[in-house]
Amino acid sequence: MAPDKVALRLEVEDFHTDYCAALDEGRYEAWPGFFTEDCLYLIVPRDNFDRGLPLALMRCESRGMLQDRVASLRETLFYLPRTLRHMVSGIRATVQADGSIAAEANYLILQTGHDRKAELFNYGRYIDRFVREDGALRLKERTCVFDSVTVPSSLVVPL
Repeated sequence: MAPDKVALRLEVEDFHTDYCAALDEGRYEAWPGFFTEDCLYLIVPRDNFDRGLPLALMRCESRGMLQDRVASLRETLFYLPRTLRHMVSGIRATVQADGSIAAEANYLILQTGHDRKAELFNYGRYIDRFVREDGALRLKERTCVFDSVTVPSSLVVPL
């Protein structure tokens, strides 16, 4: 593998490490900062994605909408407390002609409640387009395509 391709993959891996740490640690207020101002964030079931259907379980079309999602998560939504743990693998990234970075990665999220064993919460793949802002990678688009045929009833937090 060419050194520049390895460096790009490692940079995207470092991004995922920071992104997942923020979510796993419950630092949801940091989550919008991983995105550009005019971003697109989708959580889509694989069946819909494969068929090109527009239905998304969560759709945010700007950083402001992500911030609103965090506010609703903190202030209005009620859900049982739990601990999440994200795992990301199979990272692939390619620089596009316009300078953006197209990337994909597999994700797996486990959850543990205070009175339950760990269980599988969600799994699938991230389909991303990154851009650089002030020397750092930011998500211009993130589509979380989850593989399960059932929708987690507690999908209130970002993936």
